[in-house]
Amino acid sequence: MLIALDIGGSRIRAARAFAPDHLEPLGELPMPPSFPGFVHALSRLVPPDATNLAISMAGVVDPESGRITAANLPAVSGRCLAEDLKAALHRPVWIGNDADCFVLTEALRGSAKGHRNVFGIILGSGVGGGLVIDGKLVSGAGGIAGEWGHGPILDQRPLGRDVPRLPCGCGQTGCIDTLGGARGIERLHLHLTGRSLDSRELLSAWRAGDLAAAGTVEVWLDLIAGPLAVVLNVVGPSAVPVGGGLANDRDLVAALDRAVRQRILRRTSEALLLPAMHPEPGLVGAALAGLETFR
Repeated sequence: MLIALDIGGSRIRAARAFAPDHLEPLGELPMPPSFPGFVHALSRLVPPDATNLAISMAGVVDPESGRITAANLPAVSGRCLAEDLKAALHRPVWIGNDADCFVLTEALRGSAKGHRNVFGIILGSGVGGGLVIDGKLVSGAGGIAGEWGHGPILDQRPLGRDVPRLPCGCGQTGCIDTLGGARGIERLHLHLTGRSLDSRELLSAWRAGDLAAAGTVEVWLDLIAGPLAVVLNVVGPSAVPVGGGLANDRDLVAALDRAVRQRILRRTSEALLLPAMHPEPGLVGAALAGLETFR
């Protein structure tokens, strides 16, 4: 019996996975601040008949060492977590990055179903991504395949406007992650206009025709579309599902799609960036990976 878990910075959610499309919710608990508390929370959520655990988690898992780096999960960051949990809970454990689980779900059960090369992107609080080829996750050296949000590559003068090169949580400066997600577009708007709006207010103003909001979105599109186009030229996906909070704005996804298709080598009139379809990408992706791993 496989148990799928979706673990973020604040919550742990669990479901019994009879099949990827047949999940029975088991409840949720707050994410504890310590590793012993984390193990205790899992032991409360995982039923006694569970034989295997598959976990979607906000962090990068090194496939060689098994060590996880998760800046927002201090209770587990730096641990060889699968082995630690196996020892503590006496069950085999598979752990994957939440963006990887997202793109696996969308490639096999969502907006990119039927496509061979799928690069999924997350535009949430920050920027993430994952790669699926022939229905299989590609993790790469160090487990960082798909992490297009990092690297000091931001243009400092998109559309002739000065933008800040901000320090990133990865230790570099000028990463896509600093301005590409919801917090990033808020920082960008504050820098360009001196006004503080949350991302939902900003995008609502943009759709209503506000000139200041429109200027921020135009700069954001120019900042993001170029680096993303380079990634897509390298990977060659035929579908790019988009998840995270900013993806809830279909107009923004459509605008980014148009900007990206103007910058890639492959010319197509069909949308390449697709709003995510599946409501439970973390749990379903963990179930898909776990059922494959433990079959």
